[in-house]
Amino acid sequence: MPEITSALPLLAAIALVGYLLGSIPFGIVWARIFGLGDLRQIGSGNIGATNVLRTGNKLAAFLTLVCDAGKGGAAVLIARALVGEDAAQIAGFAAFLGHCFPVFLGFKGGKGVATWLGTLLALAWPVGLAACATWLATAALFRISSLAALTAAVLTPLWAVVLGAERAALLCIALAALILIRHKANIIRILAGEEPRIGRK
Repeated sequence: MPEITSALPLLAAIALVGYLLGSIPFGIVWARIFGLGDLRQIGSGNIGATNVLRTGNKLAAFLTLVCDAGKGGAAVLIARALVGEDAAQIAGFAAFLGHCFPVFLGFKGGKGVATWLGTLLALAWPVGLAACATWLATAALFRISSLAALTAAVLTPLWAVVLGAERAALLCIALAALILIRHKANIIRILAGEEPRIGRK
């Protein structure tokens, strides 16, 4: 964690803005723009790109992925430019919380994987790239998206230390813990051998 040098009221304001940015439900927005219906009534009911893809609209799913990642990255970059590194980490964490617990949807949001990756890429891009590579390698090996996300999240604090981003390690641990919590049902299905595999209905 970087040294806290900014005024606490300013950091609180940054956290609020980051949270509100993260709360924007881009999956629902794009689903409505493309006439796909209420995303919460489709598939798993999740507001993320994976569930948008279940509608069959790949463009809407891609746009959701980019926007969900982008809001995490934007929160970090804006806070860093305006305030500093301490604000950047707080803004990224707040944006992640916003996606998982959005005020606009009664605090019922997504699992945060795309927003987490966007946050990492903006915060410390080598760590973000390592997380992406871990996701891709695990997904290619086991063909289970949730397992890939969980593996990448758990290993990210290690990548932060190995790649010289020790100041981001504590944030990586906190984000990984939240991702594990948000994937509780997936973990149960993985252990039972019931989690759907990529490319299979």
